[in-house]
Amino acid sequence: MAYVINDNCVACGTCAPVCPVEAISEGDKYSIDPDTCIECGSCAGVCPSDAIHLGE
Repeated sequence: MAYVINDNCVACGTCAPVCPVEAISEGDKYSIDPDTCIECGSCAGVCPSDAIHLGE
């Protein structure tokens, strides 16, 4: 199950550089490509807004 970014995202950009497979895309709210995500959790560990969680 891939990680997802919820509405708490403030588009700070902290998560994107830590993704080892470049699954995170920039925007008003960042997003994670579920087909690319390897569920490592690196992004969730650095998110200051607690906006990244495993999807359901």
